[in-house]
Amino acid sequence: QVQLVESGGGLVQAGGSLRLSCAASGRTFRSYAIGWFRQAPGKERVFVAAISVSGFTAYSLDSVRGRFTISRDNAKNTVYLEMNSLNPEDTAVYYCAPFTTISSARRGEYDNWGQGTQVTVSS
Repeated sequence: QVQLVESGGGLVQAGGSLRLSCAASGRTFRSYAIGWFRQAPGKERVFVAAISVSGFTAYSLDSVRGRFTISRDNAKNTVYLEMNSLNPEDTAVYYCAPFTTISSARRGEYDNWGQGTQVTVSS
């Protein structure tokens, strides 16, 4: 199965931007939809966005629509999450995971979560 590693998090002021990366190992990367999730302190992990094999995208949270953009570069085996106009409510650990479809990504049924990447937005 494809292995994923998240990176790109950090501390940013409100209104700033970050680009998260989800780097994959293995030749099967192109066969997977990839989902981004986040888990804020004391809260459950929630679905943020996903991108299908063909590049179709989906976003779950109204709060991120228009501010976050998911994309993939199959040549680099990487999926990105571009985050703009960040606010303190975006503070969370962000995770990526592989799925067969966007529908399965929305359900977030995955057991092999990585360490994620911390995003902290200061006010």
